[in-house]
Amino acid sequence: MARRETPDARLSVARYLVERLDPEAAEEAAAERAKREAADDAAGTAGTPTPGQRAAYIETTIQQAIRRGDFDDLPGAGRPLESLHDVHDPDWWIRRKIEREQLSGLGPPAFTLRTESAGLDDRLDALHRERDVREALEDFNRRVIEARRQLLGGPPVVTPTRDVEAGVRAWQERRVERMRAAEERRLAEEARRATLTRRERRREDRRR
Repeated sequence: MARRETPDARLSVARYLVERLDPEAAEEAAAERAKREAADDAAGTAGTPTPGQRAAYIETTIQQAIRRGDFDDLPGAGRPLESLHDVHDPDWWIRRKIEREQLSGLGPPAFTLRTESAGLDDRLDALHRERDVREALEDFNRRVIEARRQLLGGPPVVTPTRDVEAGVRAWQERRVERMRAAEERRLAEEARRATLTRRERRREDRRR
């Protein structure tokens, strides 16, 4: 069974025979092909820009944006890159987004627990009873231990657990300090108002 030639293969065979039988015709055909290719390059292949044209356009656009100042005052301008010397972390963008936007419940436990640990004291300070603080610390420790035990892949959980008793004492100290600061502000405000005339005090009260 004879093998059927594809159009490209038949064309190659025809060109070969022409070059063998009529060298002058072969030179004319080669010159014609060169002209067509040059015309295609000049026209950008029927309206499609060549790679060189695209690169030139992109470079021109960037230079115009620089002259306009579009890249001035970008976030982080003039400051060294953060975590430049950290160990390579393929999930760095997830961790950075969770930490920057303080997201909770998203991403691997290694990231969510680290973010929660960073803001845990503020969350405890919003509580008013020692029992609630103790329960919150115990719940945090429980979830850290469970995350360490689970073999789900991803980055390892390095967030430490909290000492419950030490956490409760620290919460009490911060609470006493806040109450002391609030009392100092109250006394300072009373002393300031005592120096005002009756008219000035009435004027302040109306503005409140």
